[in-house]
Amino acid sequence: MKLQIPPALKHYRYRYLWLGLLVSVAGSQMQFVAIHWHIRELTGEPDPLALGGIGLARILPVILFSIIGGAVADNYNRRMIVLVTQSVLALQALTLAVLTFSGHITIWQIYLLTAIQAAAMAFDLPARQALIPNLVPREILPSAFSMNMVAFNVGAIGGPLLFGLIPEGGQAFAYLLNSISFLAVIAALFLMGDVPQNVNKAGGVNLGAMWDGVRFIFSRPLISSTMLMDFIATFFASANTMLPIVARDILNVGKTGFSLLTSAEAIGSVIASIIVSQLPNLRKQGLLFFGSVFVFGAATILFGVSTTFILAMVALFLVGAGDTVSAIIRNTIRQLNTPDHIRGRMTSVNQIFFMGGPQLGEVEAGLVAAAFGVPFAIVSGGIGCILGLGFVAWKFPQLINYNGDEPTLAGAPAD
Repeated sequence: MKLQIPPALKHYRYRYLWLGLLVSVAGSQMQFVAIHWHIRELTGEPDPLALGGIGLARILPVILFSIIGGAVADNYNRRMIVLVTQSVLALQALTLAVLTFSGHITIWQIYLLTAIQAAAMAFDLPARQALIPNLVPREILPSAFSMNMVAFNVGAIGGPLLFGLIPEGGQAFAYLLNSISFLAVIAALFLMGDVPQNVNKAGGVNLGAMWDGVRFIFSRPLISSTMLMDFIATFFASANTMLPIVARDILNVGKTGFSLLTSAEAIGSVIASIIVSQLPNLRKQGLLFFGSVFVFGAATILFGVSTTFILAMVALFLVGAGDTVSAIIRNTIRQLNTPDHIRGRMTSVNQIFFMGGPQLGEVEAGLVAAAFGVPFAIVSGGIGCILGLGFVAWKFPQLINYNGDEPTLAGAPAD
């Protein structure tokens, strides 16, 4: 297959956003692994509950603010919302850096700042995701979401690898670099200029408008079933939650090995994203979705039983590939079957599912690992993911039969 420029990148507004995300995500992923490693260092010994607590700090603000964030995205300028949230995220990372440089940072301060970051993301993600269909034509939305995954996972490779190059105890530098990286998205938002969007039917930021988003999703089984599957899979199969303990205390590979293991999942994701971005028409999407989730769960089990560094790398590579293919398909299904005026609210409800799954999964993994050990927590999570897949397949046969060329409810205007 001859590689070509992905169609989405031919649209200059999306191209600016994508390039900005490419830089920013690398910084965010570097901070993500730095925080997990930082907590492991602050505890002084393996403490799954301390690592699981970071998931609780991330999910509570999402539950509290996501629905509001979706209504805001549908009623106000999405580009300006993302500009504000990216600025808040930059300040959050800078605060982490300053506290860490001072040498007086505590786990509770990390939890608090992580909660602030999650609150900002509760407004950022609905606006940013709903913005994308305003930047490209509807027929190339799969290309755009594939490239989103490429940006995310290139950053997820580069960020942990950069963290691995920082000397021991250098978390403060990771936080500082992340703060600077947000300038790339902020610059992209200025360069792209005004972006038209349909807010005529949004209904204001009120309980009625927020409830409209919830009601819309649960009246569309094709959308709600993908959200349910997303939650189940990531709740049970959050394999990377225990990565600091696996790297340091089971595989004995230290911080550099931890960075490589974190990157392995992203490498699998990037390869899968590039392959999908080159496909002009993705068909039999339902079957492909279920197959990719099965790979995700089975690879999680393989990671849980891994006793060598190479086998763990291979397992995480497959975890990333399976997760990415399913993410591209479910995002495309949701955006194509949602009118523009309600996309922000749809994304905000979805955010509770796809962020709630992994973050509550971190808490679940911490509790199970504390009771039965880290390998058991990972393996049982993979099994739970596959059982959940069987339940969704039984409950929502229309998702299995989804092809990808069915009539949709919404166009995606672009210039």
